[in-house]
Amino acid sequence: MQKEVLFLLTEHWADWYMGQAMAQISFADDYTSKTIAIDKQSKTSIGGLRAEIDYSTGEYQNFDNLAMIVLVGGGSWRNNRYDEIADFVRKVHKNDIPVAAICGATVFLAKHGFLNNVKHTSNGLDFFKERLKDEKAYSGWEHFTIAQVVNDGGFITANETAALEFAREIMLFLAEGEADFAEFINSWYEKHKRGIVI
Repeated sequence: MQKEVLFLLTEHWADWYMGQAMAQISFADDYTSKTIAIDKQSKTSIGGLRAEIDYSTGEYQNFDNLAMIVLVGGGSWRNNRYDEIADFVRKVHKNDIPVAAICGATVFLAKHGFLNNVKHTSNGLDFFKERLKDEKAYSGWEHFTIAQVVNDGGFITANETAALEFAREIMLFLAEGEADFAEFINSWYEKHKRGIVI
């Protein structure tokens, strides 16, 4: 049975943050991509793409078959606390399932205390300070890392310019122990990062 990688969408999700990872997952025999949100109403991306939702966070219970959850960045993370999503992420993390987040979704994780004890990144330190200036649940400043993507303690975090690195890190995590697939992912990354025409 294929394990599921859940892409968690909010309204105004950013199309470009999930396309690369979702496409590469389609090449992996052991995994399948699904969408999840706080409800099953379709969600419209920043670019106007409407996505159907496979699961709601309240109904999902199949953690034994869950490989990873990916929190897709987008326009609504800034103005919403999404406590329902935080409750779901706690269940996921309690089951030792990795959580990946990019751009504004990294701030969401920090607001709810998930990044206090792991190395992590976001859209620069000033961005992080501005978004978290009134938040008391976050105390992980010593672990903030200036990087495109950071993988530590079951959390993958990436900044807003790192969609390609984010996808690579997700796929390398899923390909752990599979040398051939890891080699394919690294080759794919180098080609798309540097281009065919040099």
